[in-house]
Amino acid sequence: MKLGTLKPPEGSKRRKKRVGRGIGSGHGKTACRGTKGQRSRSGRGIPPGFEGGQMPLQRRVPKRGFTNVFKKKFALVNIGDLNRFKANSIVDVETLRKAGLVKKVHDGVKILGGGRITIPLILRVHRVSKGAAEKIVAAEGKIEVL
Repeated sequence: MKLGTLKPPEGSKRRKKRVGRGIGSGHGKTACRGTKGQRSRSGRGIPPGFEGGQMPLQRRVPKRGFTNVFKKKFALVNIGDLNRFKANSIVDVETLRKAGLVKKVHDGVKILGGGRITIPLILRVHRVSKGAAEKIVAAEGKIEVL
């Protein structure tokens, strides 16, 4: 088999319908569009969401609330996951990324108070919750907020 010998299966390809080429063609005059109405006009078509004059769904449904475009998004790490590091080691964003605890740092890393910490660590992150801060200090660790 060679590229030059390839052919589509018999009957799978049709010739393009040539409309508006005279009455004798069978597709002349109105060019298969019928007479009058929105679909017969040039530039025809209805916009997405148009429901034939009925109030569209996106306008019927009540709008509530709003989205704050300035909201900060933090990568979250629970304190119980930090027990894998050695005692008195420096835990920063890069260390957390290498350990697989953080995949994508959006606006920073925040440490949450889920779980228990048993070893003292030096944390260098962007945010720490109150509960997490208390547990770190209780384990004789230090917090450096970036």
